[in-house]
Amino acid sequence: MAYAQRVDGRKKVRLAEIDPHVDGGLSKAQGKLELQQLGQEFAELEDLLFYASHHSLLIILQGRDTAGKDGAIRRVLEFSNAQSIRVVPFKVPTPRELAHDFLWRVHPHAPGRGMTAIFNRSHYEDVLVSRVRGLVPPEVWERRYQHINHFESLLHDSNTLILKFYLHISKEEQERRLLDREKETEKAWKLSVQDWKEREYWDAYTAAYEDAINRCATPHAPWYVVPADRKWYRDLAVMQRIVEELRPHRETWLQTLRKIGDQALVELRAYRQSLQGGGGD
Repeated sequence: MAYAQRVDGRKKVRLAEIDPHVDGGLSKAQGKLELQQLGQEFAELEDLLFYASHHSLLIILQGRDTAGKDGAIRRVLEFSNAQSIRVVPFKVPTPRELAHDFLWRVHPHAPGRGMTAIFNRSHYEDVLVSRVRGLVPPEVWERRYQHINHFESLLHDSNTLILKFYLHISKEEQERRLLDREKETEKAWKLSVQDWKEREYWDAYTAAYEDAINRCATPHAPWYVVPADRKWYRDLAVMQRIVEELRPHRETWLQTLRKIGDQALVELRAYRQSLQGGGGD
């Protein structure tokens, strides 16, 4: 069973029709057990991706405040090889970044072959916040969908595997999590008036997310809508999709590593023979 809904351009999605509170017929304990099993498989696959260096992996996480981008990242990192993965947070653009095209600050962070990058927010902010808050005129953000599609096609043509997740949280669950932050002193640092102000634009953001998902969903860079009201289910859905994306490449990566190993053995034997030959002279 697929725990996240795939959107690849063949059919438009309406977020109101996707229940953010589903559990996939699993208990929390069952979900966590499956997450551990998938996480172990991901650990192996990520190592193969790294050492074979045929592909790179780009994971994009988008979602409203409290949807769980940080939490989902922590779960992925639990099973990751620290030398092959990095997290890139995209915050408010700096004056220097604003002086360039909107993709200028993004492209340098695209992962090289063998590497995995997780974008905490991304270039999609430029058709979300910029649109909803009127930071640029409509004719500007309208053109950006096409620029994004071309950018992601370029990455795909360079052997980057692209996974885009929208963490779909309900308005009621977001309010509960925001209120919980006020009650828990260890989470007080997360408090922000801006989070509450953004809720005033809930419907506008829904429309913006639907457009971003539908207009930038392609077979090579599909979106996955992840029900995010249940944190354990959110993490399971993200991990399941990552593993399913990597799994088909496993044998190709193993074959590459076998060839590398065979060549290393040939070179090692030749080296030892040269030492033996030199000792007899």
